[in-house]
Amino acid sequence: MNKFREYTKSWFKKETKTGKQTRALEILHRLKKSYPKARIALNYNNNFQLLVAVVLSAQCTDKKVNEVTFPLFKKYKTVGDFARADLKTFEKEIHQTGFYHNKARNILAAAQKIEKDFKGVLPKTITEMISIPGVGRKSANVILGNAYSIIEGIAVDTHVGRLAQRFGVSSNDSPEKIEQELMQLYPRVEWFSLTYRMIEHGRAICTAKQKKCQVCPLKDVCPSSLV
Repeated sequence: MNKFREYTKSWFKKETKTGKQTRALEILHRLKKSYPKARIALNYNNNFQLLVAVVLSAQCTDKKVNEVTFPLFKKYKTVGDFARADLKTFEKEIHQTGFYHNKARNILAAAQKIEKDFKGVLPKTITEMISIPGVGRKSANVILGNAYSIIEGIAVDTHVGRLAQRFGVSSNDSPEKIEQELMQLYPRVEWFSLTYRMIEHGRAICTAKQKKCQVCPLKDVCPSSLV
């Protein structure tokens, strides 16, 4: 474990529940001020295209996904278009996003399942969403929030997970456990936007490779800035 992880875990253990709640809300306040218009960066024209973009974004940048989906979404516009796509052709069309064999199989299978089980309409519950090939809880939270404004949790991607640990608001590595801790700390009305504010901060300031603590608006409320 690196030095800052040791320090934040120590901070997490010593901080009182009330202290953590107060600090977490101050972090949220500053993130809202710094990233007032934070939103999903993926481009799409309808709910199933949103699902496709989210599946393609695994282990790939949003910028690359948008480059790939620009021509893709002109060819495949409906659930039916994806359900009847040729697998080998589709693999070639998305190969730049990486892991294209699995992604292609999951996307086409997802379209076929939605046609068969949900009458061609994206379902509206997280239980139904995670029954769709290629869709886990994180993706389900993203899709439901953006498609229907249905908020059942917090989408914990690599940025959110990394920042939750660095902020000292979670001591876990499991996305599911981090999500539960964040849900307890933040009001439900903030869950959806919190994901995108943390993602923007993780891209701009608190990157995986470098912590720019000297210019971070959270430096005096973040334990990892003291290491």
